[in-house]
Amino acid sequence: MKRSRLGALDVTSIGLGSAPLGGLFSPVSDADAQATLERAWSLGVRYFDTAPLYGFGLAERRLGAFLRQQQRDSYVISTKVGRLLRAPDGAAPEDEHYKGTPRERPVFDFSYDGVMRSVEESLQRLGLDRVDVLLVHDPDDHYDDAVNGAFRALQHLREDGTVKAIGAGMNQSEMLARFAEAVPVDCFLLAGRYTLLDQGALDALFPLCQARGIGILLGGIYNSGILANPRTSAKFNYQDADAALVARALELDELCRRHGTELKAAALQFCMAHPAVTVAVMGARNAAEVADNIAMSEAAVPLAFWQDLRARKLVDVRAPLPGGA
Repeated sequence: MKRSRLGALDVTSIGLGSAPLGGLFSPVSDADAQATLERAWSLGVRYFDTAPLYGFGLAERRLGAFLRQQQRDSYVISTKVGRLLRAPDGAAPEDEHYKGTPRERPVFDFSYDGVMRSVEESLQRLGLDRVDVLLVHDPDDHYDDAVNGAFRALQHLREDGTVKAIGAGMNQSEMLARFAEAVPVDCFLLAGRYTLLDQGALDALFPLCQARGIGILLGGIYNSGILANPRTSAKFNYQDADAALVARALELDELCRRHGTELKAAALQFCMAHPAVTVAVMGARNAAEVADNIAMSEAAVPLAFWQDLRARKLVDVRAPLPGGA
């Protein structure tokens, strides 16, 4: 698999996102989680992303159980800070996104001390002595706390060698651009804001990151599923997709069919064509989905498709396309 540099780290161009292994939208068995990780490893994936939020600790535990069987320097792992997992009083409320989870529920905490606790607790769940990348997770309503607390903690951990790279992971590009100006970061995980349906990251974030050498870990490439299958219960940004988005996705799908290719292949390869993107972080809930993601990254997408996509103005004119289309 193609490899890239993320600061001081050597990473594979495709990584495995573990939110589905935490039961995103539907439960995942221990056996399926293990098989998913085994298949990803066998296909060459060596970048793994997780977070306390994903299954409320379940994804970290499952990923750690697998990675403890591998040589520590043979992979790169990122996790996130900003949410501490705490057991609620009484019965745990049902969560709309994660199913089959432990009782603990996330509590926002972007303070310096909260971040230090979060890292320690993540390492305990993972069963590892270190992680490579730490990201401030979803500080949308907590900008000041993130800058003055969380990032201060992350800089300390990077300076003492505990981690190799720091940044933030969000579903928006605007605040990430603000962080790029305010904090010396190495990378950002951007979910859903650079896809065939949404190229908002082109406005400010990607130019800033390229100018400052900040790597982009790109998630949400299928926009929560609509770019994988726009024809059945399509979701966008973790919610049911509205009619206008479904119509655009169906137009893209029809164009792919006309050119004898698949929408998933076009969606993934479109994202990987941008020079700001270091790793495409792809979620999977079973071994077949992992294999399909890798296959889509290598599938033939005709140059004529990209030319037609450009001619029909279905993507931002500033977006680079594979093959120089």
